[in-house]
Amino acid sequence: MIHSLFIINSSGDVFMEKHWKSVIPRSICDYFFDAQRKASGNEDIPPVITTPHHYLISVLRNNLFFVAVCMTEVPPLFVIEFLHRVVDTFEDYFGECTESIIKEHYVVVYELLDEMLDNGFPLATESNILKELIKPPNILRTIANTVTGKSNVSATLPTGQLSNVPWRRSGVRYTNNEAYFDVTEEVDAIIDKSGATVAAEIQGYIDCCVKLTGMPDLTLTFINPRLFDDVSFHPCVRLKRWESERVLSFIPPDGNCRLLSYHIGSQSVVAIPIYIRHNISFRDVGGGRLDITVGPKQTMGRVVEGVVLEVPMPKCVLNCNLTVTQGKYTFEPVTKVLRWDLGRIEPTKLPNIRGNISVQSGPPVTESNPTINVQFTITQLALSGLKVNRLDIYGEKYKPFKGVKYITKAGRFQIRT
Repeated sequence: MIHSLFIINSSGDVFMEKHWKSVIPRSICDYFFDAQRKASGNEDIPPVITTPHHYLISVLRNNLFFVAVCMTEVPPLFVIEFLHRVVDTFEDYFGECTESIIKEHYVVVYELLDEMLDNGFPLATESNILKELIKPPNILRTIANTVTGKSNVSATLPTGQLSNVPWRRSGVRYTNNEAYFDVTEEVDAIIDKSGATVAAEIQGYIDCCVKLTGMPDLTLTFINPRLFDDVSFHPCVRLKRWESERVLSFIPPDGNCRLLSYHIGSQSVVAIPIYIRHNISFRDVGGGRLDITVGPKQTMGRVVEGVVLEVPMPKCVLNCNLTVTQGKYTFEPVTKVLRWDLGRIEPTKLPNIRGNISVQSGPPVTESNPTINVQFTITQLALSGLKVNRLDIYGEKYKPFKGVKYITKAGRFQIRT
């Protein structure tokens, strides 16, 4: 299955490698670097790269590339899911997953990878099971291990590993019992020059933080579950119950987990929450002109926050002399990217940026205008209209605190000019 794992930083340095079977030389990453040079951006690198004797399967998280090397043909999504689970485990253990954090906790990282994969096959990937096997690092434990020479690895097998509910440890007790769910939706859209939607879809997921005593059995129901086009569940969800009743029935893992991922495709009507009026032009003499106005659209009364516009300019652009009515802008002369960070949009006063673009005198003017990449966040709104109806708990007598939060964000949201 998976023979080796290489972790590569944004500078192209392999700063960590792990081998489960035979040692594969680091030079295998040259195939990945070739694909990286050919791609227009890091997100456009093919996730599966075929070489004469190996398959390289990679994911990009937190500006780090996690590249798995396989010597036989394997289901790519299986390996991609495992790599994402590795990053999620690192974030759960260390708070974040960055190059400096991984280097600081090399020993624990190697211990985790040894437990998560056995002879190239995934073994233990549930965070609470791993925490029973390998204690999360803290200052006191690090000092004690340094003095005594002990490791973080437990000498006993986790109790959940032998049960039919391997994702939840036994004997869980909390003073305050609580269950919180975050419904997050990312909007991927392409808007043409006239403002019409070329393509739009929603990638959503439901994350939960469950801290409940004992072995509770939860049932989560939705007001409109037929919205889902495609779904992916955590192993704790009972699939037959979902297929027959469209109800999420599960014994939850202890702590944080991603309960459900879903996709709402183009055949559904996806509301676009923001509109942009734009006029970008380039001339042979006197440079160019830029005028962009941003406004809310179909937000159900919610405020659009954290709005950022990025415009990758043509190489002939030297500088931008612009005036903004809200926020601030920067132009990076090396990458030729104009970034406008305007914050939240007030419907009464629409943000605007306008001004002149300085262009090189020699080369011909660009044939096509740049695209506008948009980022935004809307709290307490699920753009698809998805709503949680109720959460019921069985098997335990206490009444927990319950809460649901909705967030809509921009995924790959592009405006063609």
